[in-house]
Amino acid sequence: MRTRLLPLLFVLMAGVLLALGLPLGISLAAAKQQRVVVDRIDDTARFAALAQFVIDSTAAGSAGADERRERLQMELARYYQLYGIRAGVFYRDDTAMGRAPIEWNLPEDGEGRRAFNEALAGRRSHDPPQVWPWQVGGRIVVASPVVLDGDVVAVVVTDSPTDQMRARILHGWLLIVAGLSAAMLVAFGAALRLTSWVLRPVRILDAATHDIATGRLNSRVAAAGGPPELRRLARSFNEMADNVEEVLEQQRAFVADASHQLRNPLAALLLRIELLALELPEGNAEIASVRTEGKRLSQVLDDLLDLALAEHASAELQLTDIGELAAERVGAWRPLAQEKGVRLNAIGRAAVTGWVDPVAVSSALDAVIDNALKFTPSGEEVQVEVRTDGDRVLVVVDDRGPGLNQEELARIGDRFWRSNRHQNVKGSGLGLSIARSLLAAGGGSLTFAAHPPHGLRVTIALPRNASRRAEV
Repeated sequence: MRTRLLPLLFVLMAGVLLALGLPLGISLAAAKQQRVVVDRIDDTARFAALAQFVIDSTAAGSAGADERRERLQMELARYYQLYGIRAGVFYRDDTAMGRAPIEWNLPEDGEGRRAFNEALAGRRSHDPPQVWPWQVGGRIVVASPVVLDGDVVAVVVTDSPTDQMRARILHGWLLIVAGLSAAMLVAFGAALRLTSWVLRPVRILDAATHDIATGRLNSRVAAAGGPPELRRLARSFNEMADNVEEVLEQQRAFVADASHQLRNPLAALLLRIELLALELPEGNAEIASVRTEGKRLSQVLDDLLDLALAEHASAELQLTDIGELAAERVGAWRPLAQEKGVRLNAIGRAAVTGWVDPVAVSSALDAVIDNALKFTPSGEEVQVEVRTDGDRVLVVVDDRGPGLNQEELARIGDRFWRSNRHQNVKGSGLGLSIARSLLAAGGGSLTFAAHPPHGLRVTIALPRNASRRAEV
């Protein structure tokens, strides 16, 4: 969920920052250009005042007219030398009163001609179009009229390069980008903290759900931290887990009590059957059938009681040599395997330790090996291998029986389930369920898979240390 939530928050934050940054960048560029335009307007006003003195002197026939014209030309030339800005005073017929550089003339069209025509109409030229940092060679033209007795007799025109202005705009944009990047990093860090705060209760809830699904029904969620809605969800989850545990406890107690209560009447019934068999001819088929079914019912009751105890008992974990334990159980079952003509072999590591309940693992191994020997025909092999897989110990039991299809593999290990093809094989259908419950109490698991070309592979996974057991 975090991988989906963070990109969404990042895109939203980026959109907000861009929505703020773009207008700010445009405003900065406009402000920088407006400052240049205002400076040029001031400059044209000063040159217009000098031009008025020249025109006044010329109209009055004063001897100082040429001197004032020279002074105007000197001011324009010095202005051009200092700032690199072309400037000139032009009459209505485009002839120059003064200009710098000397070879500069008004353009026939374009922004310069438009500004000149506006000034001739008695208006200061409009603000020039915005110049952007990527517009190499862009210029700013400003024109102001020279008015004498209410008439426009000349126009002052300045044509400014924009290199410095574009550099200042670009510098300002870089500062904005740096600020937005810093804000993005801060916002991303805040989003990380926010998502961690929101999703931490979800992760804890997921872990508790997994624990309950694997048999640790006492797992609960601390209803602290996170949004109020998730805290309420944690409390509701704990209430649900309490109710589920109570119902399952009642169910286990009922199964245990019922199994225990039925054993005595069943034992008495079997005794009566044996007494009745003494009164009938030896080898009576009906008595033999009743005796067989009675013993089968007794075995089912014993398995039910074992299952109830397995689901209720807590594991007593200790550091155990699982390789030695598996070799011991293989040795215990080998006489029965030889009697059936089945080869039972142990391979793999001779010494590998794990943090397990040795009694529970022994019982689970007995159930798995017993199941393998039941279905493996004479002349075939059952193999028990112990190996490590990261922080787990695997005990893999492979047989060469008829195997199971995919649908049957999904159901094996369920209580009382037996394949329709193997109903004639002795058993109650509870052995693997008991093994699974015993392993789950200690953090282990039991899985089933096909063993090509035919047969069943049962894998017992056990934690190698106590910390791994807490995570399973």
